[in-house]
Amino acid sequence: MTTPSSRADARSDRTHPAARMYAREHRAGLMDRREFLGRATALGLTSAAAYALIGQPEPARAQTVPQRGGTLRIQMDCRELADPRTYDWSEKANETRGIIEYLAELKRDGTLRPMLLERWQANEDATEYTLHVRPGVTWNTGEPFTAKDVAANLDGWCDTSVEGNSMPSRMAAMVEDGKAAEGAIEIVDDLTVRLHLLRPDGTLMFGMADYPAAVMHRDKIGTSVADHGIGTGAYMFEEFKVGERIVLVRNPEHSYWGDGAWLDRIEFLDYGTDPSAWLAGADADEFDVTHETVSDFIDIFSALGWVESSVGTSSTVVIRPNQEAEVDGLRPYADVRVRRALALAIDNSVPLELGISGRGRESRNNFHVAPDVHPDYAEIEAHRQDIPEALRLMEEAGMMDFEHELVSIDDDYRKNTTDAVAAQLRDAGFKVRRTVLPGSTFWNDWTKYPFSSTNWAHRETGIQLLNLAYRSTAAWNECGFRNAEFDALLDQATAIADDTERRAVMAKLERIMVDEGVAIIPYFRALYRHAKPGVLNIEMHPKYEINVHHLGWA
Repeated sequence: MTTPSSRADARSDRTHPAARMYAREHRAGLMDRREFLGRATALGLTSAAAYALIGQPEPARAQTVPQRGGTLRIQMDCRELADPRTYDWSEKANETRGIIEYLAELKRDGTLRPMLLERWQANEDATEYTLHVRPGVTWNTGEPFTAKDVAANLDGWCDTSVEGNSMPSRMAAMVEDGKAAEGAIEIVDDLTVRLHLLRPDGTLMFGMADYPAAVMHRDKIGTSVADHGIGTGAYMFEEFKVGERIVLVRNPEHSYWGDGAWLDRIEFLDYGTDPSAWLAGADADEFDVTHETVSDFIDIFSALGWVESSVGTSSTVVIRPNQEAEVDGLRPYADVRVRRALALAIDNSVPLELGISGRGRESRNNFHVAPDVHPDYAEIEAHRQDIPEALRLMEEAGMMDFEHELVSIDDDYRKNTTDAVAAQLRDAGFKVRRTVLPGSTFWNDWTKYPFSSTNWAHRETGIQLLNLAYRSTAAWNECGFRNAEFDALLDQATAIADDTERRAVMAKLERIMVDEGVAIIPYFRALYRHAKPGVLNIEMHPKYEINVHHLGWA
């Protein structure tokens, strides 16, 4: 896919004030290259211009392209679809990315690539974005894709009245009174949309590349693509069986706008949550790629001769008490002493080793921002296990005789991580009962369990995760954490473009989460994927993304 820009655009790229600031931070060692590239391209720089800003040539990319045709079989959970704004799993986006596409795509190296947009620019303080729609794109109905479609999707992303819509958290700088602010979305012409933000936000384009931001036809917003199949992508559904298999085939009636779409057929095959079943399927030559390979099975798949791909991320497992949940008429986790006692009983190195075989890094505190991954991470006093203090707090709360039911899904790393936490809580002297549920049951009420574990995927900045999971109004606030001071600081941090300045606010946010005992967050994961030799462009993505248009056989 090419993303042409004029010389004038390139000059504008290189002179963007925030990009120059990021480049200075990179040269000073305050921001690594991945972070710099992500931030710079989010403001509208091409990757070539971003590299030029730090005096480096853009790395040459392999010229090998897949052969045309063939079938690729991918092991992955096959999930039910709904309105994309309510997607809560990357698998759902992988199922539909061949049909409905995105304005921009996050690449494995952390940079953003224009997709349905040809390019974009942000003004100096990131309060105004100009989005240029890629010319020549059509829906598979034959209609042109225009600025009206972009504006309609943006408006829908800002709508907080849609149950399960997590996009308003990503578009927060445009949202007012539960919808897009008056004048925030301006259609300039058929191929141009201008956004007028209420406050600065340098992360806005990352939100448009996240998996619930799939672009729907303006007349189909609020529906599932499985019901009508209308999209801009090269593929169509041939078969759709939740929990079994989903098959995409090339759409013979649609002339695809982009390069790629090498394969004739892609099959997603569901083997459940037990990795031993995945291994048996691979051994029987039933599929070609794992969606993810976990724990001890990583070495086993490599020993089979499959090609290993890995990436460091901010993905994690959050073990959280729900402050609003009731148990037998009580709200046990509304008491901060109970929450703090649970956190203090845990040595985070234990779930790291027992849950994911040490394939990641221990978190420095129970805060959902990753050191060495997120540019806005702030260093505060590290978490230390303190069982005497944990016992004192639980006794003071009068809850030593309370039995905590800790719920998890029945798969490998999430179950093992939760088992390790439960064992430490018991060792500390607390009563804990483990409940392990199949995925078909667990995910029905994942935000409502009183005490449970949930896996969270990678985001490019810490501020994105905090807005998604811990803001009082966030659709994914499974902790039941509502804190006005935290929300106000979150607004302040989101509006700060400079990461160094933002860290001072982030330190306050971190301290609130730790002091409030919001969650136990023991580690941040490295993610792994395996593929048979000869499969191209399937390397593990930090957000599990699979764009079937890129895949093929050598």
